[in-house]
Amino acid sequence: MADQARAVIIGGGIGGTSIAFHLAELGWTDVVLVDRAELTSGSTFHSAGLVGQLRSSVTLTRMMMYGVDLYRRLSAETGVDVSWHEVGSLRLASTRARYEELQRQAGWAKTFGLPLELISAQEARDRFPLMTLDGVLGAVWLPTDGWLDPSGLAMALAAGARTRGVQVRQHTRVVGITVDRGRVRDVEIEARDGTRSTIAADVVVNAGGMYAPEIGRLAGVTIPIIPMAHQYLFTHAIDGVHPGLPAMRDPDNLCYFREEVGGLCMGGYERDPAPWSLDWVPADFNHRLLDPDWPRFESIMEGAIRRVPAIADAGVTRMINGPEAFTPDNEFILGESEVRGFFVAAGFCAHGIAGTGGIGQQMARWIVDGEPELDLWKMDIRRFGGQYRSQKLTLARTYENYATYYDIHYPNEERTAARPLRLSPAYEELKALGAVFGEKSMWERPNWFTPNEEGAGVSDRATLDALRPRGWAGEHWSPAIGAEALATRRNAGLFDESSFAKIEVEGEGALGFLQHLCANDIDRPAGSIVYTQMLNRRGGIECDFTVTRLADDRFLIITGTAFGNHDLGWIRKHLPADAGTGGGVRVRDVTSARACFGLWGPRARDILAPLTKDDVSDAGFPYMTAREITIAEVPVLALRVTYVGELGWELYPPAEYGRALWNTLWAAGGAHGLVACGYRSIDALRLEKGYRVWSADITPEETPYEAGLGFAVHLDKGSDFLGRDALIAAKASGPRKRLRCLVLDDPRSVALGNEPVRIDGQIVGRVTSGGYGFAVERSIAYAYLPPDEAAIGVRGDIDIFGVWTGFEVMREPLWDPEASRIKS
Repeated sequence: MADQARAVIIGGGIGGTSIAFHLAELGWTDVVLVDRAELTSGSTFHSAGLVGQLRSSVTLTRMMMYGVDLYRRLSAETGVDVSWHEVGSLRLASTRARYEELQRQAGWAKTFGLPLELISAQEARDRFPLMTLDGVLGAVWLPTDGWLDPSGLAMALAAGARTRGVQVRQHTRVVGITVDRGRVRDVEIEARDGTRSTIAADVVVNAGGMYAPEIGRLAGVTIPIIPMAHQYLFTHAIDGVHPGLPAMRDPDNLCYFREEVGGLCMGGYERDPAPWSLDWVPADFNHRLLDPDWPRFESIMEGAIRRVPAIADAGVTRMINGPEAFTPDNEFILGESEVRGFFVAAGFCAHGIAGTGGIGQQMARWIVDGEPELDLWKMDIRRFGGQYRSQKLTLARTYENYATYYDIHYPNEERTAARPLRLSPAYEELKALGAVFGEKSMWERPNWFTPNEEGAGVSDRATLDALRPRGWAGEHWSPAIGAEALATRRNAGLFDESSFAKIEVEGEGALGFLQHLCANDIDRPAGSIVYTQMLNRRGGIECDFTVTRLADDRFLIITGTAFGNHDLGWIRKHLPADAGTGGGVRVRDVTSARACFGLWGPRARDILAPLTKDDVSDAGFPYMTAREITIAEVPVLALRVTYVGELGWELYPPAEYGRALWNTLWAAGGAHGLVACGYRSIDALRLEKGYRVWSADITPEETPYEAGLGFAVHLDKGSDFLGRDALIAAKASGPRKRLRCLVLDDPRSVALGNEPVRIDGQIVGRVTSGGYGFAVERSIAYAYLPPDEAAIGVRGDIDIFGVWTGFEVMREPLWDPEASRIKS
């Protein structure tokens, strides 16, 4: 038996076996996979086995598509039958809003080359004759979807891993994990006979499914997962059911169907979910199910009978009620934790078996290469803040997501569970001003202010209402967004940005450390602000933020609210081993130490200057510099930067002064037309100015040159930096694609993101982000285009809910191209 391995994988379900299989494919054969009982004995054996490819993100869809490719060949490669049934799938729409969702999916599928087709209700019935047409408006049909045997899949993956040298040890329970100086060192295991031993390993992967939280606690890592009792049933044989019958999902009736031995497998997602065993999973809960809960299944059964009446009299052969691991946002939990070498791959149930292949492939590459191949931020374990150490909060968020699993989720939808939690010092003032709050990383943030719906002194309600975008872009929308954007352009806006993530890097080695990580030159005089990216080894953009040099050995990074944990994790991952013991670099999250208020607009200086004795003129306080100033009685770190394209400052007082500073600025601004503004207007303003959003316009898969950010790269700054070699090669070979500003012909047709972009009849890309620019009075979208199709003036069209809308590639930025307003 091995007492040392390159990697130990904990969990023998679909996740663990897939990671083992793909690690072995990449040449990592010194791997041990352990399971507390038998393979598949947790949740895998009772999964329904549905495989659907088209998902809500580019990365997730690509992972699902890879999975289908793998399932097609896996039986032949391993000699173990996975029972892959490529029968296709239907998804029905019984409401107008659901049909619009299908239209959006049909457009989305075109960008992947998926053969998804929008079909009529009758065409859907032709493929699934048992269904009624009651209320059905249409469907989408994807012939390459299907279903398989989850246990067979795990066994095939394990067989393939064994063939390449991976050890698989069943009835082996992990009882301890040693962590030393922030890095995993070994795993203590207990065999069936009670014998204990230790396996030293550089990498430990927690693929424990619903047991993952317990395993994580052994390493001091929180895994926010809640086991939920998920039910489905099998019927006796039904006339008309045959092996080629497609899978069918009917979200408006909360149910799904597939064929099983001449009968139907039917399940769904009820509105009243049942969390199970919140504190720990019983030690003997292996290959076991829960008792059927027929009352809770009643709503699903009623919907199923409405859609497939024959199921009412078919008779049930078996009800499956099995606990499965769900996460607070219905996304996977993947990646390296705050403990170096301790990886997590868990929380698969919202996307089921479909993701198995992609999870294994991406996790293996992450482990071997040190970074994932795709943009996995939405699945990254680092997305969860410290608040998810609370089981109460994790349960509330997970419950809400499960209960609304089949709901239509419009863009900019806000979750309500476990709110409010993280509050700005000015929260009560914002409430009193009529703020409509959204949430990001559990921070309460104003989306807009209701009183501004009347025009905020720069427009009127009727004019603003007429700008409401058509369709989904007009949901979760307010005329206040336009009023606040226009007020900022014409007078001034005051924005509470206290949720911005703030990271301090200090020490004698801080400059060299940041120079190694940043693509731009950080070695500027104290008081300088540098816009930069941090890159991966492929030259892709991992972080996008500003670095302010506060002193020779002290720097402040300001990044987006949702990306603070990601960026902090990326920075800490690259700390030298001796950083805290003589390496001279200290990294701290100081987000909660300071509030932040953005004061922007042509009247910003008029508002600020009377409140301070410090010189805030352009000569005294130039653009992209920072100074400590005093505003009234409040000490403030002021940064002259902008994310809206107007003159102004980000003002960072110590948190305890935040309320006083807001009130001071608000009182002073009244005579100058100052308006309280929310984040939705920021998005409209930044689009007009061409400012990028990380995770949408720029990701780890694009280089700065492709994203139009070459100005923020300093190849010859005198020191090497991560990704430099890749950028040199990319510069020599030329960009694979270019991010371009597209202006739509119809100003009320607004792209939401991921719509297909067509030029000369060919799909050439997808929208990264879009919205309406209130000052330029145009609908704006951004998309990556092939270099030979990216010239200014090129025309094409975008599929917005089934309607091809024309656009023209325009030179950016659309607003203030000479940047005279921000530098005045």
